[in-house]
Amino acid sequence: MSGQMSVMKAAVVLGVLVSAVVVAGCGTPPATPPEAPSTESTAGPATSSAAESSAGAAVGPVVNITIAAGTVTPTNAEVDAGVGQPIVLEVTSDATDSLHVHSIPERVFDVQPRAGQRFEFTVDIPGRVDVELHDLNRTVVTFAVTP
Repeated sequence: MSGQMSVMKAAVVLGVLVSAVVVAGCGTPPATPPEAPSTESTAGPATSSAAESSAGAAVGPVVNITIAAGTVTPTNAEVDAGVGQPIVLEVTSDATDSLHVHSIPERVFDVQPRAGQRFEFTVDIPGRVDVELHDLNRTVVTFAVTP
């Protein structure tokens, strides 16, 4: 039983550390280079939870992001995700910007002024992960990542 308590305490401490990193914000650029967008896709609902793909494998949340005339939708959305589960951001934009994922490791996706951009990533540490739009200085979505 004490072994389980130690693991639980370690998970809580790790969660607090991840939260502290997220609260620190976007003051400096990430140490890792920006990732290139993956494959393009068509737009769907604004957000969706875990679903089954045609192959039967579980897929993670999909968040559709629209940037138009200086406004981003959604703003401050909250979405659940699981550790190691693919998270997809589908973006349509009329401006160049970058999405910063405050995870470990951090990720930056370059947004171009076009429709059908698709960015996929996973999170391996439970906690809250903010996704911010740099030039518009907005939090788009926060993922509550659970084991």
